[in-house]
Amino acid sequence: MSSPRNPFRKIFPKGSHLSSRLLSLLNTFEESVAEKLKSLGPVDGEDVLSLSWMQRAIAALSVIHSDIKALLSALELPVSDWDEKWIDVYLDNSVRLLDVCTALSSEISRLNQGNLFIRCALHNVDGGANKFVGARSSLDGWKQHLNANNPRLEKCFGILDSLTESLNLPKIKNSAKGKVLMRAMYGVRAVTVSLCSIFVVAFSGSVKKLKDLEIPEDCIWAKAFLDLQAFINKEIKDKYSHGGVKTLKELEDVDISVEKLYPMVKDGVLPIELGALQEARSDLSKKADELSQGLDLLSKLLSQLYQVNIGHLT
Repeated sequence: MSSPRNPFRKIFPKGSHLSSRLLSLLNTFEESVAEKLKSLGPVDGEDVLSLSWMQRAIAALSVIHSDIKALLSALELPVSDWDEKWIDVYLDNSVRLLDVCTALSSEISRLNQGNLFIRCALHNVDGGANKFVGARSSLDGWKQHLNANNPRLEKCFGILDSLTESLNLPKIKNSAKGKVLMRAMYGVRAVTVSLCSIFVVAFSGSVKKLKDLEIPEDCIWAKAFLDLQAFINKEIKDKYSHGGVKTLKELEDVDISVEKLYPMVKDGVLPIELGALQEARSDLSKKADELSQGLDLLSKLLSQLYQVNIGHLT
């Protein structure tokens, strides 16, 4: 378990007081983070490890990163007045998130490329028994593509480990506004590390890489964070313990449909079995469409998150 020391002891030592205005700004920010985290609970029986959940999570993360920029404006704290250590924390967080976004985008592109194998297989199934060899070859290609490693995705774990290790914040002296900024930055970084680790695990299946962060109790968003973290970590580990190879629901759905169709194009089907063949073919087509559409929307939301962070660097 990752257990960073309470980062606020050196930011808000005993006897340290904020003005009512600064305290209100900080509380408003932290309450917003808490609400975003609470909103990520499963909706109407939704599988938490689905593309629809990931879409909501990335949208929430984009809002949180936009909120920190709004907080900066409200604090009236121009970058020219920042301590060099604050700049290092702020830019480090943004640059590393851009790296993670790029890696996730590369995995989405890779999976969309894999969908071409499915389309080719379906086309061959429609061509009749004499095309079954081609259909089988395409389904084999899908399996190999699905199980291939993405080096960019694997590097994300190192990036997230580095962010986790650097959750402790620099000492702040003689700047109440700086203290508010660093505490807000801690929240952004902790939520970013947690959600991004879930995204990467969901795509890679590397369940042992899940983050289990401890958060200081005096954060308004601490309970919402820990509740969500505990729930999702349990869901992922339970799925893995029951034989799940890929933790992302839509990927698993396509894989199950492929396994149903594969024996039919491998061994052939009798005329009486043509109905079952068409049913398996239709099911795979539907599941592949759902995967493709979900990946496309996720890609757009990742681009928005990327642009939000590009804005932090300009």
